Amino acid sequence: MQSAVSPNQSPVMNSTKQGIPVTIITGFLGSGKTTLLNHILSNQQGLKTAVLVNEFGEIGIDNELIVSTDENMVELSNGCICCTINTDLVDAVYKILERRDNIDYLVVETTGLADPLPVALTFLGTELRDLTRLDSIVTVVDAANYSLDLFNSEAAHSQIAYGDVILLNKTDLVTESELNNLETKINQVKEGARIIRTKNSQVPLALILSVGLFASEKYFDLDEHHEHDHHHEHDHHEHDHENCEHDHEHHHHSAHLENDGFTSISFQSDKPFGIRQFQYFLDNQLPTNIFRAKGIMWFEESPKRHIFHLCGKRFTMDDDEWKGEKKNQLVLIGQNLDQEALLEQIKACVVE
Repeated sequence: MQSAVSPNQSPVMNSTKQGIPVTIITGFLGSGKTTLLNHILSNQQGLKTAVLVNEFGEIGIDNELIVSTDENMVELSNGCICCTINTDLVDAVYKILERRDNIDYLVVETTGLADPLPVALTFLGTELRDLTRLDSIVTVVDAANYSLDLFNSEAAHSQIAYGDVILLNKTDLVTESELNNLETKINQVKEGARIIRTKNSQVPLALILSVGLFASEKYFDLDEHHEHDHHHEHDHHEHDHENCEHDHEHHHHSAHLENDGFTSISFQSDKPFGIRQFQYFLDNQLPTNIFRAKGIMWFEESPKRHIFHLCGKRFTMDDDEWKGEKKNQLVLIGQNLDQEALLEQIKACVVE
């Protein structure tokens, strides 16, 4: 994925080419952002995450995890670090990037009353644009204390409007009808919002962060740390491809997320997609209960290999060269998915 960028590529295509992925976490005070940050810091298996916050005190990192601490930075025993944004976000990011060899992922927490847009624009519009890739904006909403007045607050409105994924948190403290009511209100602010219900901010990280899911193209199954050997499974698919005279379309269903109805669907085909058909699928058919997707894509209209990422409705498409046979591989992750309907819609993107 880190291939050289040819000079004729548009800046949009190559802005996502390199750079550390960034997730911005936003939400009101008390909504569960700190719990979510701790959940991320302690569960990013094999990945080194840097968290940028306004105050260390708010996070309350488990003392047993702390290795060393200086004025603005705390190092944790799992290789993660926590850095305060005491003057300028860009400076704080540079401090982290100077330790580039150590960090795989950046999480930025906005203050409770803030509109996330200026933070997002810092990554999209400043010199950080070439060093980072804005991956997602996650909004944490407190289901128990989300008084309706907050919907009149501009910051609350922005947090929902710009959130790629909305965690409706503390769902154990309210009734089902209150939750449905709140989801309706959220949808009035942001039509088709991707809402995940959580308690104690416990969310499968693959649904909100991309690195664990997408770090390696070898794994089209979700969990790199799963017991059985994916290389074997993957080789088997390749092998199938070689021996098939007829079209081979492959899909399977992963069980790793099955609590709470989270599942993944994989699709593979040795025929190209049509760009227009795939765009139609993304714009008109992609259901709101899909939170993440990744693909290595082959389009009839292009000689390049395209790497596709999606979070919420935000997606990026990078291109590089094929090294081997062209094919399409796509993984979608969501909750309570209608597998058959989705696979039919994806198949309809294949150009015969």
